[in-house]
Amino acid sequence: QVQLVESGGGLVQAGGSLRLSCAASGRTFSTYAMGWFRQAPGKEREFVAAISRSGIGINYADSVKGRFTISRTNAKNTVYLQMNNLKPEDTALYYCAADLSRRAISIYVEGYDYWGQGTQVTVSS
Repeated sequence: QVQLVESGGGLVQAGGSLRLSCAASGRTFSTYAMGWFRQAPGKEREFVAAISRSGIGINYADSVKGRFTISRTNAKNTVYLQMNNLKPEDTALYYCAADLSRRAISIYVEGYDYWGQGTQVTVSS
C-alpha cells in the first residue's frame, strides 16, 4: 500500500507560479516511479509529467513542456511539480500517482497503481 498526499494548490493569476508537492508513505519511495495528472471539469484525467525511480527519466505532456518541472527527493519521500507561466487552461484538480510496476515511466492513467486525493489549481485570466 502507498498513501499519497498532495499540497500546494491554490488560486493564481495568469503568468504566475505554483509548486505542488506530493508526500508518499507506505513503501520505499525510491522503488517506484511517480506521475502528475490533472482533470478539469467535464474532461478526462490527462497526463502532465512523470519521473522515474532515480529521477533520471522524465517525460512531459506537450502542453506543459518548458513551463512545468517535475522533480523528486527520495530522502524526503516527496515528488514536486514546479509550475511557471501558468495559463487559465491549466486550471484543474492535480493528482499525483505511483507506479509500482518497474516498467518505463508511463503517460497513461492505467499505468499507475495508487493515487492521491488531488489539489486544486485555479488560474485566473
